Amino acid sequence: MRADAEIVSRFVERFASQLVEAGMARMPSRVFAALLASDSGALTAAELGDRLRVSPAAVSGAVRYLTQQHMVSREREPGTRRDLFRVHSNQWYEALGSRDAVLKRWENALREGVADLGADTPAGRRLAETLAFFEFLEVELAEMMDRWRAHRKALFEHG
Repeated sequence: MRADAEIVSRFVERFASQLVEAGMARMPSRVFAALLASDSGALTAAELGDRLRVSPAAVSGAVRYLTQQHMVSREREPGTRRDLFRVHSNQWYEALGSRDAVLKRWENALREGVADLGADTPAGRRLAETLAFFEFLEVELAEMMDRWRAHRKALFEHG
């Protein structure tokens, strides 16, 4: 059973608005919501443009951002030269998981900052506390993602 195109369109715009309010740019938000709401979870740039009533250039910029954020993957449509953009059921996990490398870089920069500014200075103490927070977050995220995988398996991988 397929959802009515108008209902899907309303969902896409509502959900995209929520993503925009959370800080994501408008066009990537709309493209992500459109992919999420598509039956296949995958659309070509032309299909995205048609559904969202936007130019190919707008779609191109949006999918570039989404692939960089690990929220969408780019595949080749079988038998054609067209790219297919896919959102996976584990897109949130992938996007959050990719933050590990970012956290590591921030931790390294903060560690250097503490050493450079001095751990006994007010700025050094503030950097050290920020570093401790990111180190804590890194451990908690890893444990949370392990719990999520088990929870997801129990909910969606029957048999």
